[in-house]
Amino acid sequence: MHLPSNPSAARSAARWRRWPSVTGATALLFTALAVLLAAHDWAPFAFERAADDWSAAHRPGAARAVAVAITTLGSAVVPYLLALAAGAVVLRAIPAPRPPSRAVALLLAPLLWLIAGQLVRLGLMHLFARPRPPLATWATGATGASGYSFPSGHSFTAAVCAGLLALAIARTHPSAARAAAAGAALFAALVGLSRVYLGVHWPLDVLGGWLLAAAWLAAGTAVLRAAVLRAVRDPAHGR
Repeated sequence: MHLPSNPSAARSAARWRRWPSVTGATALLFTALAVLLAAHDWAPFAFERAADDWSAAHRPGAARAVAVAITTLGSAVVPYLLALAAGAVVLRAIPAPRPPSRAVALLLAPLLWLIAGQLVRLGLMHLFARPRPPLATWATGATGASGYSFPSGHSFTAAVCAGLLALAIARTHPSAARAAAAGAALFAALVGLSRVYLGVHWPLDVLGGWLLAAAWLAAGTAVLRAAVLRAVRDPAHGR
């Protein structure tokens, strides 16, 4: 493999090669959390009940409105637009000529990975079937709360879509890698914490969503990297 001569780009390429171990580590942590909750009969821990009670008692109108606005960023169209943006960033970095079929594949790859992750996450939610916090503690106007609780769908979706975009930027613009990672982490954190604040998820639901997203991102990064390298090495392939 030819590594970039730019030291920053070289460091970025080296980081990409470590993602398989990240996948295993985060998947193991997610599994450990699920086992812990299963051993507790999926009931909330004392600190989770305390967080839910505190949130229900500290929701002035303005704060609730901000939390609702933030939480909507983790559902509906926004995450899928961010995933498409990740594909567009990667596509722009591929030198011409770009076969149409390869261009479409690179553009849609992050979006399809996000959709596939949603299917995995939904399957796990129904498998675990952890109940949500009591309806009485839900905030008025809380959106996107239905079904089971673990792992948090909004937390997973926000982390995956923002992570895909950050990874695409880091791969194609290494100098912006840290800023992109910080932005993605902040986005995922705000959306996840809003779910607890609005009373529709327990804290460990959100942590589970983040861990599952990290594992899914790490696995997807290896796939995306392979696709990019193949396009760069063989631009005529797929005509």
